[in-house]
Amino acid sequence: MPASKILRLVGLLLVLLCLLLFSGRLQVTAQTSDATPLEQGAQLYAENCAVCHGQNGEGRIGATLSKDWPSIRPELTVRTIIEQGVSGSVMPAWGQEYGGPLSQGEVDALLVYILSWQTGGAPVMTPQPTATLRPALSPVPEVEGDPNRGGVLFDENCAMCHGPNAEGRIGATLAKSWPGIRPDLSIKTSISNGIPGSPMPAWSQSNGGPLVEQDINDLVAFILALPAAQVLQPTAVAPGSVTLPWMQGWLGVLVFVFLLVMILVLAWVLQRRSRTG
Repeated sequence: MPASKILRLVGLLLVLLCLLLFSGRLQVTAQTSDATPLEQGAQLYAENCAVCHGQNGEGRIGATLSKDWPSIRPELTVRTIIEQGVSGSVMPAWGQEYGGPLSQGEVDALLVYILSWQTGGAPVMTPQPTATLRPALSPVPEVEGDPNRGGVLFDENCAMCHGPNAEGRIGATLAKSWPGIRPDLSIKTSISNGIPGSPMPAWSQSNGGPLVEQDINDLVAFILALPAAQVLQPTAVAPGSVTLPWMQGWLGVLVFVFLLVMILVLAWVLQRRSRTG
């Protein structure tokens, strides 16, 4: 093959690679730049914080957040609490640097939203759907409670910390085998009373939480039914969009460099063959 054709072929492949890499990054940018920091913070709050602090920061099993923060630099106080948690309390660390799931940018957006309550600038929040698609669960023998209703309660109160499939997030993994003669009693005690010194709060109304005894019984039945059930978690995909996670960040750069090297090597081999042929 003539060298000129080889060079044209290499150039075309490089252009296609650049377009592919750029389109992947453009997709990510479009998804994150549509929302303002205030709107992004509201979404993050609904997904991660509202279950404990209330839909509008009024407090639930967590502290009231819709208030004035008496500090010269309240943003530093709130940021530290979000990122690092409060040691010895039920407030866990949310920043990735401290083992949590939120990036620096997400913490920034959450901070903007929480502090906006001081000025009355917080947008009206529409509660997000929390139900996870699951097959019907059979009652657990000798365990009081409805596991299917427990699944709904889990989505509303527990999934933010323990993961949508109880796989663990900032809270413990619950989808597992539970050793013991009466694991239902152990789980019920943990839900009702919380675990002192850990991020697990008390959920029963008798201990200041929002759940009645039947709610807790249903949650226990759901948790114990998990190991034998295949829990389905649908993946939310924006209509008409294709996500290319392997083309994001440093991984995308490495993929691009690798393919570029392979193309150059191939061009060199073809050119050598054309000269010797």
